Amino acid sequence: MTSELCSILGCDIPLISAPLGGATGPEMTAAVSEAGGFGTIPLWRGGVEFVREGIAKVQALSPRNFAVNLNMEFTGRDEILACADAGVHAVSLFWGLKPEMIETAKSAGLVVLVSVGNAREAKIAADAGADLIVAQGWEAGGHVWGQVTTMGLIPAVVDAVSVPVVAAGGISDGRAMAAALMLGASGVWVGTRFLASKEATIHPEYRQKILDASETDTHWAAELYDGNWRKAPHRALWNDTASTWENEGSQPSGKRPGEGDIIGHQANGDPVLRYQSYTPAPGATGDIGAMSLWAGQGVSQVKKVQCSAEIVREIYDDAMECIRNGAARAG
Repeated sequence: MTSELCSILGCDIPLISAPLGGATGPEMTAAVSEAGGFGTIPLWRGGVEFVREGIAKVQALSPRNFAVNLNMEFTGRDEILACADAGVHAVSLFWGLKPEMIETAKSAGLVVLVSVGNAREAKIAADAGADLIVAQGWEAGGHVWGQVTTMGLIPAVVDAVSVPVVAAGGISDGRAMAAALMLGASGVWVGTRFLASKEATIHPEYRQKILDASETDTHWAAELYDGNWRKAPHRALWNDTASTWENEGSQPSGKRPGEGDIIGHQANGDPVLRYQSYTPAPGATGDIGAMSLWAGQGVSQVKKVQCSAEIVREIYDDAMECIRNGAARAG
């Protein structure tokens, strides 16, 4: 199934970079694909023209295959068709199980990856024509669709569908990749580790907090950093914003302590409000540590800054070594 996944995607290594909103740009996407993995770029915030422009930027950097990530709550048929028109190999659909959108993408000639949070959703997506299922565990950073841990989710999804399954959530090194493959996954989806890549478009203070974090330094919230994307559960690093909010009763939007306070500014001068869903970018100013610092529970394995290509190769090589050593011990 691992070779089948690589055949479907046209890559050499069964490792897909997660679409880190605000942190993944064309450079990271292209670098991952050039290294033999499969890059994914999120292009769902700005309409069809934004999709076209983002695709062109990746294609200018690499001829290798990649996927465009589309949020089904904010995008639809027009963006999918724009991907097909631009010659993109694949689309990654998430945050909304819509069989009709899977069918649209398939009819347009696209390879379709669908993110799910349980086996029932996986079967619906596969039955609608999804080529690959991305099973996202609760450990994942950023926006988290389901509430099942990766360890419990992967075998359940693998048993439910006949297409390759990609394991997502808490996978930041070769040991985790090897474990996912042993659970039946055909490949892995890696996010938090790439926040420490040289290509990640994040603020240096955010990157340093990732490097310093332990496995207990993230938290999951049903609705905290929301902005215009309400009721979207997510996982991020603990900070003063989260701890103050929790200590004062985890109140909903409109009743949170300090809500509406300007805690910084984006590079273009736009204010950043407390509780805003904003990935701190280079050039941002203010209280960076109080902003939404997305991270998964695999963050404790992220200890150094590397090129994206080095991350792909290191995770894969270490995973293969773990599997070889395990087979040798078993023998």
